[in-house]
Amino acid sequence: MMKTRLKILNATKWTGSITFITGIMIFLYGILSDFSPVIGIGIGTIIGAVVFFLMGMFFIATEEMVENTSKGIEIPPAKSRNGLYLVKK
Repeated sequence: MMKTRLKILNATKWTGSITFITGIMIFLYGILSDFSPVIGIGIGTIIGAVVFFLMGMFFIATEEMVENTSKGIEIPPAKSRNGLYLVKK
């Protein structure tokens, strides 16, 4: 299972870094050419790369947690006589 997480990590790392570098290049182009819409596109690309990387890390961490949790016995909720669920305090 670690191989799949490593593949996801590498894919996330590569695509995030390539998008991040592209965003920096677009941002610098906008700064140097004084073309303000391009600056916004560059900032958006940089933020998108960071969000993409964080989502990949969250996906890997979630997969790890799901795999390592014990699968206990499910206890159904108790019902009262009138059909409503009991609230235990």
